[in-house]
Parts: sequence; structure tokens; C-alpha cells
Amino acid sequence: MKTFAPILSFALAVAASTVQAAGTPPPRTPLLSADCIKTSQINDWRIVSARTAIVRTGPKRYLVTLQNDCPQLSHPPGLIFRSSQSGINEGRICGSIGETVRSRHQPACAIESVSLIDKARFEQLTEDAKHYRSSNTPAH
Repeated sequence: MKTFAPILSFALAVAASTVQAAGTPPPRTPLLSADCIKTSQINDWRIVSARTAIVRTGPKRYLVTLQNDCPQLSHPPGLIFRSSQSGINEGRICGSIGETVRSRHQPACAIESVSLIDKARFEQLTEDAKHYRSSNTPAH
């Protein structure tokens, strides 16, 4: 019975650390500087959901995920991206800590991640954005 107690203690410790690890968000992996969104080159953007936007800068397409719901981003006139305070990637959005996006009617929303996506995924998300926009547009 004495050998069973240490084994049980070990099993409980492992289970507790697994639960704690499951509650922690995955580490950020910002894009490399060359792949970041250059805010001066954005030529298309769509709000897909309260936490998701897509952005295009010429041939590059991006999926931008927000940390929280930001339902007012879908209202015109446009999105305003702000890079982190570090100044390293001034004018670029890479998915780093401190980056935000806002609109005229939405306070700044923290960006959780930015990833490159292909044309097919961008087009699919554009279709999803049409449905979200029409259901989220205020009555005039």
C-alpha cells in the first residue's frame, strides 16, 4: 500500500499539470517581417465574424484573428491597424503582442494572430463575410 501512494501522487500531479497546460493559450508565432501585412498596401479587407477578418495586400492574403469579439468592426468606413509599440515592424502587422485593429465605431481590438492564407481560402472567407456583413449591418 505504501508504494501505491507515491504512484497515485505522481499521477495526480501529472493530471493537474495537463489541465493547467490545456488552459494556457498556445504561444504566439508572429509572421516574419517580410510576410507581415504592410498596412500601406492593404487593398481589400472583409470582416468574416466578430473575431475574424481577412486582408489582402496585392498577391498576399491574410487571416487576422482577434482576441475578443469586436462586432462593430464591420461598420464603415474602414479598418485602422496599429502595430506594436516596439517600433521594429512599424507599419506592419505580424501577429505580435500589442497590435490592434479598430474602426470609427469600434475601440481598439487586440490581434491574437495573423497567418498567410491561399487564394481559395480567401475567396471562401469572402463568401462567409458577405453573410456576416448582411446579418450585422444596422438598419438605417
